[in-house]
Amino acid sequence: MRKPQASARTSDRRAAPVMKSRAKARPSKAKPAKATAASARSPQAKSNGSSSRKSAAKRNGARASSRVAARATADAAAAFTRAASGTAVLEPDSQVTGSRGKYVYCVIEASDQLRFGPIGIGADPSEVYSVHFRNLAAVVSDAPLEVLDSTRENVLAHERVNETVMREHTVIPMSFGTIFKTREDIVELLRSAAEAFGDVLNKMQNKLEFGLKVLWDRDQAIRELENEDEDIGRLKKEISSQKGPTYFARMQYGRLVDSALQSRSERYVAEILDELRDVSVASRVNKPIGDKMIMNAAFLISRDREAAFDARVKSIASRFERLTFKYTGPWPPYNFVNIRLKLERA
Repeated sequence: MRKPQASARTSDRRAAPVMKSRAKARPSKAKPAKATAASARSPQAKSNGSSSRKSAAKRNGARASSRVAARATADAAAAFTRAASGTAVLEPDSQVTGSRGKYVYCVIEASDQLRFGPIGIGADPSEVYSVHFRNLAAVVSDAPLEVLDSTRENVLAHERVNETVMREHTVIPMSFGTIFKTREDIVELLRSAAEAFGDVLNKMQNKLEFGLKVLWDRDQAIRELENEDEDIGRLKKEISSQKGPTYFARMQYGRLVDSALQSRSERYVAEILDELRDVSVASRVNKPIGDKMIMNAAFLISRDREAAFDARVKSIASRFERLTFKYTGPWPPYNFVNIRLKLERA
């Protein structure tokens, strides 16, 4: 028998958006379900590959278990929680008929039975409903007890459910592909992790996540540096006019340009973050993707401050005319919530 262990951590940082677009789901970066599964980052991350996850699921399925229990610990020292990606597939047992399990989308605070309609994962969208323990509820649908491929259709269905639920509830989003064997397993998780879930829900009450990516034209930035920086301009002219080998001059030029670009991009990011500090609750700066992106950030915003945050982003974008702002949301607080499940032997 194995027990899933749940822990909730919270973290606090700051960051910013401009052409606001509706949030689009991105595939989740899932790890093979061995003994550990984490829940999770929005379906915004990419999958590591379904083959390893399928083989892991087969190994898990070969092991028999009769019941699962959960323990939860909350790290009260931190303020908000960060998302971690992963996949949880709990092992089937002989009591599960037709190899059907319960796919979990999120956890909310609700004591009454809820139904959200046929909007769940599957070729024929499955009915989405709630499973309860006291005032906690997991939002679930019936699904095959197997590791799901992170196809566009599946990922969008996962995100569609979370977007629907978050209209009226504060959500703790679970990772794409989180499946439990039975309703009783989910109730046991909610019971054992009640304190951790309650702590996170309290911190995330009436808060939304928005994403902001800032890009620039790198070639244009280099041309500006050649005109503004005396050493870089001198080396550029020296390389252009020199007839012999220019290897060492090019090496020095490249080092100076890279350093100057780094300093300039950090200055832009620091200024943008500072401008958005008083209209956001917290922010998280993720690693930029590619040469053009200089900022990749997520912001936790109170519902009643959404309009103020939008206005501030537009104001910043109007001043930084040479930068491109890509603004998405609202999302569930994927970057600020971390619920980690760990299966261990009883």
